[in-house]
Amino acid sequence: MIEKVRVNNISQINKIVHAASSLNSDVGIHDANGQIADEGTALVETLEAVKPYFERVVGALPDVQALAACPEDDLLKLWEGLGYYNRVRNMQKAARTVVETYGGEFPADYGKLLALPGIGHYTAGAIGSIAFGIPMPAVDGNVLRVLSRFQASYEDILKQSVKNKFEQELQKVIPAERAGNFNQALIEIGAIVCVPNGRAKCGECPLAFGCRAKELGIVDELPRKKAKKDTSSVCSN
Repeated sequence: MIEKVRVNNISQINKIVHAASSLNSDVGIHDANGQIADEGTALVETLEAVKPYFERVVGALPDVQALAACPEDDLLKLWEGLGYYNRVRNMQKAARTVVETYGGEFPADYGKLLALPGIGHYTAGAIGSIAFGIPMPAVDGNVLRVLSRFQASYEDILKQSVKNKFEQELQKVIPAERAGNFNQALIEIGAIVCVPNGRAKCGECPLAFGCRAKELGIVDELPRKKAKKDTSSVCSN
C-alpha cells in the first residue's frame, strides 16, 4: 500500500516514488547488453509495438560482441520496420567501442556510458541506473510530463534548459540504493497513469496527493509545449 503523503515540492518526490518503485523490483532488463537494445528500440515505438522487434534483434544478436561483429546489411535487415536507421548504426558503433575499449563489458560509469556513440543523458541514465544501480536520472517525455504536472509548471518542456533543470532536481533526490526502480517508476507512471493522450488516471496515481496540477484542476493544460513556428510562408517566397 502506497502511503498517502501530501507533497508540494519535488525534493519530497522520492518519499512517494521510492514506495512506488518497490512495486517495480522485477520490471525491466537488468543487463547492459539487453538494456541498450531495449532503450534503442523503445526510443522508436511504444513498448507493445516494439516487443517483436526487440525479440528479433536480441535473438539474432544476444550480446555486445555479436552486435559489434554483425555485417551492416544484416543489421539493417534485422532492424527493418523500425526506421531511424542511424540509431541502430550508432548502437553498433557503441558496441564496437565497448568491445574494443572495455573488453566487451559495458562500463559501470555514467560519464563513460554518455561518451558512447548515440547515447544521450536519458539512455545513459536508464542503462546506468537499471543495469548498474548508478544514481543518475533518466528523463524522457513521460518523466517530463509527470514532473511538469506535479509542479504545475508552465515551462516549455521542449526547451533543453527545462529538461536540464528537472534532471538536476531529480539528481538531488534519486535514491542511491534503488536508482533503477526510481527511474522506472517515474517512466511507467508517465506511460501508464499520467498519460499523454486521453484523460490522466489521477485516481490511480501514487503522486496524486502532492500533484499541484490536480489540485488546481489544470492537468489537461500540461505539459506546455511551445508550438513550432510556421515557416511555410517564408519557404514559399
